[in-house]
Amino acid sequence: MIRCGNRDELSARAAATTRSEKLDLRLTPAAKSTLQRAAAAAQRSVSEFVLESALERADEALIERRRFGLDGAQWQSFLSALDAPTRHHPRLERLLQEPGLFDDAPTS
Repeated sequence: MIRCGNRDELSARAAATTRSEKLDLRLTPAAKSTLQRAAAAAQRSVSEFVLESALERADEALIERRRFGLDGAQWQSFLSALDAPTRHHPRLERLLQEPGLFDDAPTS
């Protein structure tokens, strides 16, 4: 598991700004009890515990979209693809010459 910050950093980030947004969720009594016990074990309120946990999970989910790892052979292949000359795509060139949907239409 990739850790993007320690719990103190997440707690500080969660508390750094005034909370003006609300998020409601429905859960089973068992899930609520589990969250309450976990929050108590972490010496946090349920809101703090859930927010910190959700932010940590969000960071983990997003880091996968920001970074990727390659071994040496993959890296060389990637660099070769970047350095390769562009290919000629006549249909794409024609499409890019056409006015776009949001371009100003010619006025009469």
